[in-house]
Amino acid sequence: MPTRFYVALLASLPVNAVLFGAAAIAILSIPALSAHAPRLIPNAVLASVLLTPPIAWIVAGRMMLRYWPKPERKPVPAPWRR
Repeated sequence: MPTRFYVALLASLPVNAVLFGAAAIAILSIPALSAHAPRLIPNAVLASVLLTPPIAWIVAGRMMLRYWPKPERKPVPAPWRR
C-alpha cells in the first residue's frame, strides 16, 4: 500500500474529531437546532464519518510535501524610507 494511505489513515482520526466537533458545536449552540439535537447528532456523526476519508486524503497529500508552496509576495516599502 502506498505511504499516502498510511498517512491518511493516521490523519483520519483528528479530521473526524474536528468535523464532528464543529457540527456538534453548531447544533448545540443554535437554539433552533438544539431543540432537534436527538435527531441531528446522529446525522452529524454519519456526515463526519462520510466526509473523513476524502478530507484525510487531501490532508495526507499536503503533509507529505517536502516544500509547501508559498504565494509570491512583493515587499511592502516602509513609509519612513521614502
